[in-house]
Amino acid sequence: MRTILLIIIIVLCPAIAFGSPAMIQGTVQGYNCIIQGKTCPTGMEDPLAATEAIFVVLTPDNKFYFVPNLDRTVMARHVNEQVRISGDLDPGRSLIRAQRLEILKNGQWMTVWTPQMERLLMDPALSKATGN
Repeated sequence: MRTILLIIIIVLCPAIAFGSPAMIQGTVQGYNCIIQGKTCPTGMEDPLAATEAIFVVLTPDNKFYFVPNLDRTVMARHVNEQVRISGDLDPGRSLIRAQRLEILKNGQWMTVWTPQMERLLMDPALSKATGN
């Protein structure tokens, strides 16, 4: 009986580590700004991007989430913008593994990053095959 329980725990642990699909919404901010309790300066995105190593999504309720599978340059492009990230949430470690990054532009959500889009950019052969 203990063996069966141990096998069930081992099989389910990876699923628990990255829980269910979720969506978070907020603004992209530099991690240093957040831990210092301030909003990243508007209009200062270029100097901020040069000094920040990590960017997070700050939600309206002042929680922040790391997005470990998004390159910092992708996040830096959207500092202070309203974003929505869909992916697998790990609330225990305050992170989300992104499957889609959207920005709010002119009242509409626009997809600016997915893993598929990244693969197309990285592999010219894929771009030719899909006609992009």
